Amino acid sequence: MVARDNSVSEKSKSSRQMSFLNSHSPGGTNRFSARKMAKPVNFYCDAPDAKMVSVIGDFNKWNRYVHEMTRQSDGTWFVQIPLHHGHHLYQFMVDGKPQLDTRATGTAPNEKDQPSSVVAVS
Repeated sequence: MVARDNSVSEKSKSSRQMSFLNSHSPGGTNRFSARKMAKPVNFYCDAPDAKMVSVIGDFNKWNRYVHEMTRQSDGTWFVQIPLHHGHHLYQFMVDGKPQLDTRATGTAPNEKDQPSSVVAVS
């Protein structure tokens, strides 16, 4: 009769089970978790007389040229930006001047202590 060493097989099985549980349970490291996926968020700005409007925020390093908005036929401006789970600070840049979003969830100071709009993504 030949003796088998089941300890290696059991360790391997246990390791695979833990890996599966970590990747498919809440708080696990699943690559498809909501925390890692971007969700499209629509931004609208009422500025019918503006020549250029963009969205600046912590998601684009406050760069006014990354997310330029498109004028709609009713005079509002629109852009859709994929954002990750969490709270994000942003402002509209209307003809080079910062403006808060009246539709925002709230306001909070950014890293320069300027008032910024807040959007929550879940």
